[in-house]
Amino acid sequence: MDEYRRWMRRLVAALGGLIVITIGVPHLTGSSAGFIATATADDDDDGGDDDDGGGASSSRGGRDGGARRWKPRKSIFDRARPSRPPKRRRAAVRPTRPAFAPAELIGRNIAGDDVARLAAAGYTILEQMTPGGSGRTIYRLRIPPRLTLSQARAEIAVASPQATIDLNHYYKPDAETPCTASACLARHMIGWTPASADMASCSAGLRIGMIDTAINAEHDALEGSRIEVKRLAGDELPVSGKQHGTAIAALLVGKPDGRSPGLVPEATLIAVDAFHRFRGGSDISDAYSLVKGLDYLDSRGVDIINLSFTGPPNSVLEDTIRELARKGIVLVAAAGNDGPRAKPLYPAAYPEVVAVTAVDRNKRPYRRAARGSHIDIAAPGVNVWIAASVEGSRPRTGTSFAAPFVTAALALARKHAAGTEGGAALMHVTGSAEDLGAPGKDDVFGWGLLNPRGLCG
Repeated sequence: MDEYRRWMRRLVAALGGLIVITIGVPHLTGSSAGFIATATADDDDDGGDDDDGGGASSSRGGRDGGARRWKPRKSIFDRARPSRPPKRRRAAVRPTRPAFAPAELIGRNIAGDDVARLAAAGYTILEQMTPGGSGRTIYRLRIPPRLTLSQARAEIAVASPQATIDLNHYYKPDAETPCTASACLARHMIGWTPASADMASCSAGLRIGMIDTAINAEHDALEGSRIEVKRLAGDELPVSGKQHGTAIAALLVGKPDGRSPGLVPEATLIAVDAFHRFRGGSDISDAYSLVKGLDYLDSRGVDIINLSFTGPPNSVLEDTIRELARKGIVLVAAAGNDGPRAKPLYPAAYPEVVAVTAVDRNKRPYRRAARGSHIDIAAPGVNVWIAASVEGSRPRTGTSFAAPFVTAALALARKHAAGTEGGAALMHVTGSAEDLGAPGKDDVFGWGLLNPRGLCG
């Protein structure tokens, strides 16, 4: 034993006194393996639960009040070793959806000579169209690399003062998150059920237009429905997702005996897919495509159009909507889900468009619905059963799903209750709405909650 102690003292001296080891006789009675385990074990037990999910043992002490188990200390070599920070898993970065198409402008009413001068100055005409009856061509232009978008807009304004020039803004489908309620047939709250009105026969002959994402025409909710789909984007762009468009289409013209029955199941729906899939999985459409879609629906003779998407104001889109309204076409749009303090979203905020907000089954406003003086009417939009993109149904929430209620009501009113004029149909629907909130029209509910009773005459 004395010889062992002398050997240890010489070891410590050789290491410069950096290590102090206290050894008691009982610790030396075990094997050399016991010594090695004592010197290197790294058990940082704090008395918590075992890693395997068991409860705290009474022999571990700490919070369970038992006797504390002897805990070996770290070796000085381990304590001196720099600790490695835990590897952090990089979160997947979802691409941010841009607000407008890069290096593009759209222009309306640019004179022919001005177009030639712009082309000579380096502008490229990507697309052009002349909406029916207007006689005014709309151009989609790529600006020269030497210019910013602001500089290009200013240059065109000088070259062609009479023209309307704007960015080619992007728009998105106006959906929200799935709801968790078990019973989501919100239409019962306003009395819109096949039992209360024979909507099947009442909706026969109606023609409704819609601009949205792609549609799964093979969905069981759309079996037997009268749907035409027109895709605008070329093959070079990814096809948009089918979830949003299928949901809106089924709300409007889905089969009446399905889990997501259509509001006007015998109507004909002419749907324009003006969207494409953006990086990261979201769907977007640019203002030029929306104008093109509106012109196509005008050429097909529809007199009411559902627009369940939102985006920024755009002067070329606004001019197009104003012209359609002059023709008597009624446009219905979702107010948006950016919150009650958000800026107004478009196209719902244009005066010519019927802006629809959402309420729940207790007639309370949807907490994320937009508010403002442009809100016209409220409809069910919280926990609404909608068709899923592939098969089956699911409950969802958003002003997107409130807009089809008003679109269907206006289509019925125009055919049965108020004559053919769009303005008369709107007055009939808003005049019969259930007043909620402040008396009269207000920023939360507009004229009130949609009341579909009597729309079939």
